[in-house]
Amino acid sequence: MKIAIIGAGNVGGALALGWVKSGHEITIGARDMNSDKVTQVTSQSSSIKVKSIDVASKEAEVILIAASPTAVGEIAKQLGDVTDKVIIDAMNSISSKPAGFNNTFEALQSLTNCKNVVKCFNSTGFENMADPIYGNISIDMFMAGSSLKAKQIASQLSKDAGFAECYDFGGDDKVALLEQFALAWINLAIFQKQGRNIAFKVLKKSL
Repeated sequence: MKIAIIGAGNVGGALALGWVKSGHEITIGARDMNSDKVTQVTSQSSSIKVKSIDVASKEAEVILIAASPTAVGEIAKQLGDVTDKVIIDAMNSISSKPAGFNNTFEALQSLTNCKNVVKCFNSTGFENMADPIYGNISIDMFMAGSSLKAKQIASQLSKDAGFAECYDFGGDDKVALLEQFALAWINLAIFQKQGRNIAFKVLKKSL
């Protein structure tokens, strides 16, 4: 799958490296293609390409955005025609929000013509995206959105990154709930000082 990653920070970098190992074609879309963050990722894999945001978006089937929420408006202007592409929103509007919107998901739906937007890869730390294995247990990922196509792809990509399952929170109306779920992880890991090497796992009893 051809995936463009906008945002080469901790989350984008971890997913880029994981997905390229799974055989996906990864391109980082960046305003500064020679930035330290971009170089840090590409130095770990010669298979990861770097192009401008508009070119990376045009060539991709799937676009993952893991940037600052305040940058979403400017990024949306550079994406071009993304009508039939899938956008994965991996951001959280907790400490900041895109101008004029409650969260990045709403902003992306409003500012682009994309029909397939899904919230995913926002509910845990980048360390867990780089290595979602705890002993012999793979942790879980979570998603929300009303596009079935986008959720099918997000679920597959979560498994390609090493997660056991990608649980569906529901439609667009559950995006805010998923962001609160992310805040629960942030609260435990950082504010309550449990450390960033903690994760959520859904357990089911056998009947």
